[in-house]
Amino acid sequence: MELSTADLMDLYPKALLLRPIFRDFGGKRRFFGRVRTLRVFEDNALVRKVLEEDGRGQVLVVDGGGSLRSALLGGNLARLALERDWSGVVVHGAVRDAEELKGLPLGVKALAAVPRKSAKEGRGLVDVPVAFAGARILPSWFLVADEDGVLLLPEPPSGGQSGG
Repeated sequence: MELSTADLMDLYPKALLLRPIFRDFGGKRRFFGRVRTLRVFEDNALVRKVLEEDGRGQVLVVDGGGSLRSALLGGNLARLALERDWSGVVVHGAVRDAEELKGLPLGVKALAAVPRKSAKEGRGLVDVPVAFAGARILPSWFLVADEDGVLLLPEPPSGGQSGG
C-alpha cells in the first residue's frame, strides 16, 4: 500500500475515520486489508477461532466493548495471526504481552495492555456490524491503518488488493 491515511482522506473525504483512541502494539505500524469483525466481551475464544482461518491479508476488527479488564489478544494469538496471513488486528479493548507484540511484524492496535487473560467460553458474534470510536464498521469493508490513524472504505482504494 503506497498511500498513507492522510493521502487517502484527501482522495476519499467521505471515508470513515476512527477516533484516535488506539495505541500501536504490533511491530508493523502500517497495515491494511479487508475487514472481518467480531463482537465479544472479555472472552477471546472466537478471536482464536477466526485467526485460525486463512487470513488472506485481512484485518480482524474486534469490538471488545472497550473493556480493559482482560486481554483479547496476546503473543500466542498474534503469532497465529502471522502464521495464517492476517495483516493486522484492531481491538476495541485490551491486549497483553506488549513487549512480545512489538517484536512481531503484525499490525496491532488496541486501547491498552493489561496482564489478565480473558475467558474462553466462545461467546460472541462473528462477521456482524460493530460500532466504536465514532464509526459503524461492516464486514468486508477495507481498513487502512498507519501512524496517523485508522480509516475505513466500503471498497479498496483505487481497486487495490488486500494485504499489508
